[in-house]
Amino acid sequence: MGYRDSASKNEKGQMAQAEGSYHRPLATSRLELNLVRLLCRCESMAAEKREPDEWRLEKYVGALEDMLQALKVQASKPASEVISEYSRKVDFLKGMLQAEKLTSSSEKALANQFLAPGRVPTTAKERVPATKTVHLQSRARYTSEMRSELLGMEPSGECEVDMRKRAAKGSRPADERQSASELDLVLQRHQGLQEKLAEEMLGLARSLKTNTLAAQSVIKKDNQTLSHSLKMADQNLEKLKLESERLEQHAQKSVNWLLWAMLIVVCFVFISMILFIRIMPRLK
Repeated sequence: MGYRDSASKNEKGQMAQAEGSYHRPLATSRLELNLVRLLCRCESMAAEKREPDEWRLEKYVGALEDMLQALKVQASKPASEVISEYSRKVDFLKGMLQAEKLTSSSEKALANQFLAPGRVPTTAKERVPATKTVHLQSRARYTSEMRSELLGMEPSGECEVDMRKRAAKGSRPADERQSASELDLVLQRHQGLQEKLAEEMLGLARSLKTNTLAAQSVIKKDNQTLSHSLKMADQNLEKLKLESERLEQHAQKSVNWLLWAMLIVVCFVFISMILFIRIMPRLK
């Protein structure tokens, strides 16, 4: 009960601080002011150490999304740069919550690397954006958890303080040195795997480039062959048309000679019949 009362008091105080410290040159709408207040509260909750069954931050982020969508369609909406900055911070908080739900610390650290914190402080009293601070804290926490998993140790804040004191005094046991050497070996192994993966990706990119150039050359040759074939087909078509015209002319000439020969034969037969009738005596 004491924890919840102090949290509610801190929430009210931070909301009042955000309301009093955030001022824009132009008139701020009520919806945007509420969004800024809730965003400040979410950033402060994300920076604090939360209980596993804490559910308020997720609900607040969902409310931020709804308010941001309403702000985008509002008539008196702010500039596009301001809206993009709000979207960036809301997406960061949403991605951070999704990363916390992952099982292994390596997956959390990988997901945390792809998060993009805000670039501009939410309030005037902030020198560094709160989301950037939260990003650095979560990165350090996930790295510590991943280191503990690799070494087979349970993460504990008291152990870390004790180790720092021992390192400051110069007394470092043999097991700590062995753990540090094992950690270096694991990190070197991961670095080697990353370099090998990068080399493989580079080789795949080179082979893809070579195959692309070869395919381009083959396609270019095929286009040239196709163009030559089309040109030859056009030439053959023109020659076929020319020969067809010549054949038609020859056919017309042969028909004309045959017609004249038939006319001559008919005339000759007609004249022969007339002469035959005149020369031969009539039968009585």
